[in-house]
Amino acid sequence: MSRSLTLSPERKSFAPWLAFVLLLLGAVFLQNSVGSRQVLLLIVGAALGLTLYHAAFGFTSAWRVFINDRRGAGLRAQMVMLAVAVVLFFPALGAGTLFGQPVVGLVAPIGVSVVFGAFIFGIGMQLGGGCASGTLFTVGGGNARMLVTLFFFICGSLIATHHVDWWFALPSFPATSIVQTLGVVPALLMSLAVFAIIAAVTVRLEKARHGTLEAGVTSDYQGVRRFLRGPWPLVWGAIGLALLNYATLALAGRPWGITSAFALWGAKAASGLGVDVASWGFWQMPGNAKALAAPVWEDITSVMDIGIVLGALLAAGLAGRFAPSLKIPTRSLVAAVMGGLLLGYGSRLAYGCNIGAYFSGIASGSLHGWVWLVAAFIGNSVGVRLRPFFFGPERKKLVLGGC
Repeated sequence: MSRSLTLSPERKSFAPWLAFVLLLLGAVFLQNSVGSRQVLLLIVGAALGLTLYHAAFGFTSAWRVFINDRRGAGLRAQMVMLAVAVVLFFPALGAGTLFGQPVVGLVAPIGVSVVFGAFIFGIGMQLGGGCASGTLFTVGGGNARMLVTLFFFICGSLIATHHVDWWFALPSFPATSIVQTLGVVPALLMSLAVFAIIAAVTVRLEKARHGTLEAGVTSDYQGVRRFLRGPWPLVWGAIGLALLNYATLALAGRPWGITSAFALWGAKAASGLGVDVASWGFWQMPGNAKALAAPVWEDITSVMDIGIVLGALLAAGLAGRFAPSLKIPTRSLVAAVMGGLLLGYGSRLAYGCNIGAYFSGIASGSLHGWVWLVAAFIGNSVGVRLRPFFFGPERKKLVLGGC
């Protein structure tokens, strides 16, 4: 998602009020039907959406810009995000509690399904035009094309739940947490060293290609006005996302995730149409069966995902950028369909997406998060090569880290 630096906060002024009213109604409903913790998680989700939008903090374009043009600001921001996250997460996960509540990381096995799932997810990122978080915040920001990506993201997730028994039976290594195997301090030092190396490599490659590093974004606003209307520097987004993920860990007892809700939404819709998804092996697992049987507003991930959309709607309205358009070129629409299916299918095979597997996985000390990163980056490289067929030649333009 590219973003102009020209701000028009007066435009579409109904958007922030709509977002605020929907958040307020949602909070009242959740307080009465579930409880205060779910209200707080909705608020955290909204804060994530606002942060993602104002910092234009995407993974898709950050990787594309680096692959195509060797500009590494987006990748370096991700390393800052991960560094802050592990400093916060590792001690809590090592202790097993945070503020007196038990906490666990998102740690998954490493196998064929993870490698293949992350690889096709990477291709889907470039065709669909966003990752999991990017899809949600751009939908909230008024991108109509991303509604198509989201719909087929949900479809792909549902289809994958019918097949995962076969995929998960393929060869794999057991789930491994470096926090548990190495200890908090060695795991922390090793992770920070790897982040620093990756950032240093991006600096060297960018300077080799361009001579200097790309300048950061500027804004007509400063202080509180810039906080409300954006755009934010990428580092603000990096730190904000890490802190909000930590808040999620404290409230939910586990890190931030996104795509499990998409599978749940698809399963509930399919059940409503008469499909017996409850008989599928995936939905017979205790946690999944419980989620399928319960109202969607009791699902933590669903509530946070809705919060992300509303938070992005709020941010887009405050920035004066909420202006949906239904003019979608045919090839771009086809790419959205294909990309959404790959995103949904791949995320289930890989035990998560750029958030649940990459961000929260690495923040949890899970080795599968690093495998996901490598496989998804290779997939993105393939996706970047496919993009010209659907979108035409890439234009040289300023991209502020979005999707």
